[in-house]
Amino acid sequence: MAIIAPSLLASNFLELGAESRMLNQSVADWFHLDVMDGVFVPNISFGLPVIEQIRTATTKVCDVHLMIENPGNYAEAFKKAGADILTVHQEACPHLHRNLQQIKLLGMKPGVALNPSTPVTVLEDVLQDIEVVCLMSVNPGFGGQSFIPKTLEKIRALKLMIQSRGLSTLIEIDGGVTLENAKEILEAGADVLVAGSTVFKSTDPIATIAALKAL
Repeated sequence: MAIIAPSLLASNFLELGAESRMLNQSVADWFHLDVMDGVFVPNISFGLPVIEQIRTATTKVCDVHLMIENPGNYAEAFKKAGADILTVHQEACPHLHRNLQQIKLLGMKPGVALNPSTPVTVLEDVLQDIEVVCLMSVNPGFGGQSFIPKTLEKIRALKLMIQSRGLSTLIEIDGGVTLENAKEILEAGADVLVAGSTVFKSTDPIATIAALKAL
């Protein structure tokens, strides 16, 4: 069964407490928390103080996605803030193996995100050190974008890499996930669905999360 990780980037920031309570009541598995620095991506979202508060509001997994330059400088701070999974972008990490080891040593699960134009083959030499691969199915920086169909091929290729090595690495899809395309994404081999606008802009977010989970 798929892991559902609603992205709070699409939530009402004035009502984060209420939004967190809603997710707690739902069958959502993870809280997906997008941190943007305005440098690596052309947008600024939220950072450590917000994650600290969200951590106090839930016992569910806090899946922190760093869309920032020099993520290694902040890994320890995100651990203290409450991250369970810390995902860094391959494109922002010239010493990716070092970043992954740092995250592990801090007691978090290491994740790596890939932009749409980055092939999955770049992970061949570190795949055994990664617990979650987040394939960006939109160009990172803004919510509400349309799913890039080429991502389905990347999911299948990555799944083959994982299975051929007998690994248990999870494939997470972030961007443009809807009730209409989620089944196809899962059938391609995805394990985790990040859903922002689909959840938080729906008239009944709890029902929408349940519908995604039922797929």
